[in-house]
Amino acid sequence: MASDINTNHNFIVGNKDLDKLRTQLKQEPDQALLKAAKQFEAVFMGMMLKSMRDATPQDGMFDNEQSKMFTSMLDQQFAQNVGGSRGIGLAEMMVKQLGRQAGGAQVMQPSPGAVAVPFIPSAVQRPVNAVPSAYTENVQQDFVQRMLPHAKLASSETGLAAHQMIGQAALESGWGRREIRMADGSNSHNLFGIKAGPEWKGKVAEIITTEYHNGVASKPREKFRAYDSYAESFRDYARLMRENPRYAKVLEQAENVQGFARALQDAGYATDPRYADKLVQVIGKVNTLV
Repeated sequence: MASDINTNHNFIVGNKDLDKLRTQLKQEPDQALLKAAKQFEAVFMGMMLKSMRDATPQDGMFDNEQSKMFTSMLDQQFAQNVGGSRGIGLAEMMVKQLGRQAGGAQVMQPSPGAVAVPFIPSAVQRPVNAVPSAYTENVQQDFVQRMLPHAKLASSETGLAAHQMIGQAALESGWGRREIRMADGSNSHNLFGIKAGPEWKGKVAEIITTEYHNGVASKPREKFRAYDSYAESFRDYARLMRENPRYAKVLEQAENVQGFARALQDAGYATDPRYADKLVQVIGKVNTLV
């Protein structure tokens, strides 16, 4: 993909850049979309600058081919800087609009290589960007209705509200659109991004995920538990909450959405520093659909 700005230089995205963008689109659609939008914004800014230069020709004594070249280079650098910063808002508008039209384009995180949100070396992981605005209401409603029976059963076993567990499943799986896949492409049914530690004897799905350590993101390959059904996924999540001492405070906050989300993050369920805030937002949306 290339766009000529003038005869002295081009804004060019090479094959390697395109390959990296394609790979990122599969692993982190939200980030890839934003990156592409920012590149377009930089090209647009460069074209606008060129049009302005052409509309106001300078025919003074200091105007020559070298001055034109350096002016062109300066314009290019300015356009690229715009695309790499907050820019003129064009990239953000494109991402928002494309997210609405796609209905499934993850415009925002928790993550994942696997989910996209839980990322913790010992138990769970997956960064997710499943904020409510990233999916159409039909997608959200369908996910809630399919998971509600399983969530109600898990609620009777844990005391956690059904809509809270559905909210976490939505965040982790991108409302069912970014679920962890097996090597053959089949569904692992792992809605909560629970990792497969040494104690796990069941099926395993191995994927590249996103984790944060001291605020720095990394892309390790991790193993996750795989189930035969969503019902089994909810049962295993309920068992994890009941039997693992690290989540005792989560159960204590069963009737408090913000307390529930904060307790999960404090317990190390996910490494995303904004996990609790995202979870509260998604649970709020689920609560309107239950």
